[in-house]
Amino acid sequence: MTEPLVRVDDLSVAYRGTRVVDRLSFTIDARGSYGLVGESGSGKSTAAGTLTASLGPDAEVRAARLEVDGTDVTAVRGDRLRRFRRDVVAVVHQEPGLALNPTMTVGRQVAEVLRNTGSGRADAERATVEAFTRVGLPSPETIGVRYPHELSGGQQQRVAIAMALVARPRLLVLDEPTTGLDATVEAGIMALIDELRAELGFATLLISHNLPLVAAHCDRVGVLRRGVLVEEGTAAQVLTAPTDPYTVQLVEALPDITAGKPAGRPVLAGPSNPAGPAGPADLAGPADPAATADPAVLVTVRALRKEYDGQAALDGVDLDLHRGEVLGVVGESGSGKTTFGRALAGLVRYDGTIDLAADDSGRRTPPVQVVFQNADASLNPRRTVRQVLGRAIRLLGGDGTAEQLAARVGLAPDVLDRRPAQLSGGQKQRVAIARAFAGPVPLVVCDEPTSALDVSVQARILDLVLDLQQTTGTTCVFISHDLAVVRRVADRIAVFEAGRIVDVAPAERVFDDGSHPRTRALVDAAFDLRRRAGLTARLAPS
Repeated sequence: MTEPLVRVDDLSVAYRGTRVVDRLSFTIDARGSYGLVGESGSGKSTAAGTLTASLGPDAEVRAARLEVDGTDVTAVRGDRLRRFRRDVVAVVHQEPGLALNPTMTVGRQVAEVLRNTGSGRADAERATVEAFTRVGLPSPETIGVRYPHELSGGQQQRVAIAMALVARPRLLVLDEPTTGLDATVEAGIMALIDELRAELGFATLLISHNLPLVAAHCDRVGVLRRGVLVEEGTAAQVLTAPTDPYTVQLVEALPDITAGKPAGRPVLAGPSNPAGPAGPADLAGPADPAATADPAVLVTVRALRKEYDGQAALDGVDLDLHRGEVLGVVGESGSGKTTFGRALAGLVRYDGTIDLAADDSGRRTPPVQVVFQNADASLNPRRTVRQVLGRAIRLLGGDGTAEQLAARVGLAPDVLDRRPAQLSGGQKQRVAIARAFAGPVPLVVCDEPTSALDVSVQARILDLVLDLQQTTGTTCVFISHDLAVVRRVADRIAVFEAGRIVDVAPAERVFDDGSHPRTRALVDAAFDLRRRAGLTARLAPS
């Protein structure tokens, strides 16, 4: 019987006397896969950080045993630590935009990993193109000349995965590795990691709030709550037959991909379809929207085009957004979803027209709010949560308090006097969402707003979006790669591919009768993940 590659016995971690991981124990076999799940702030990333000795001097780490491939991680220092991180462990972080060097092209960053292991320049460049090809990046021969900010969030994530894989580690730590990836690319990336794990013999530690993803790709799963391992077992046991009440709560909070908006929520009617949301007839519309202005239409988009370095990120997008609707926007990473949202918010220059109707006061340009995918980069690091929310309430004309706004998105009162650096990833995302909805605004663009949230908090945020739609009439563009989330909130869904809308229809029609190949590929990938995770009871018949 072989020894486990990873041994964690009685691990505890504290910051300034506050214990965030409490007597945690688990093992990972060579070529094995272990998943850690739990709410944001439960200690998942902290536990993983101990395996790479990367928690910093403020962390008090105690363990009866903390070993990776026979190395006592608590004892490595200096050159030995550098060699350990080079040869034994690799990490794919939750936020690739922060993990990648903004001053270097992505090709140079991957090649640098190979050069540090002794590869020559030509071999490193060739292996970099091969790595980009394997992780599904477009134009792998040329994309290496781009800088991180010139890539979509999902493309940045794939670069980070490529950097980790070229190092051929013994242990690959995946901290929310598919946060910015659509269902088809997520399936391809995780399948690739599974194949390479079997081929190269490394083990994986997968940290995620995506329970179906963990169950589909891990041999064993541990559930953390406030730093304590409350349940552990095979993936099938933990997800389909949980015994701890907390695990049951997480499983029950999973969005049901077979269900649309909850009962009692309004499903809006479009001008060309009185019985439900607007259908394909509203996709193109008249060439001159002002000539036939419809009071039900808030935003009219015509011939929208945006290029980056000669590549069309948006290629002739036509769409009407109706007052009070939630439009779900889905598509592969790099398909133009985020660029579309940024154009609506006036954050990028573009060709074509975006006409935002006047509000009740007659203003032609009422404020558009955005919830960005990377909440950490969108929050002022010098301001407390109380200051961020209070300022948003004043600027947007809200009538509540910072405490009330925080409570609506599930933030505890003690968070209000902290700064972003003192928050978990999910807490930062909740602050960003609260800030956007701090007052009455006609349009909110949500770019992956729940990507960093665990399922229980995600459910509360989705309910918040639906409540705002119903009570304030806010129109919402909801960009996400999680089709189960989109189906829960959306009236209509627009499917993007290569900068174009290839399908737009009521949400139910997209899932049940989507005719375009891209639509079917996305839906099939989402259903397949749940089948692999054993969630067949929550799936429609094949």
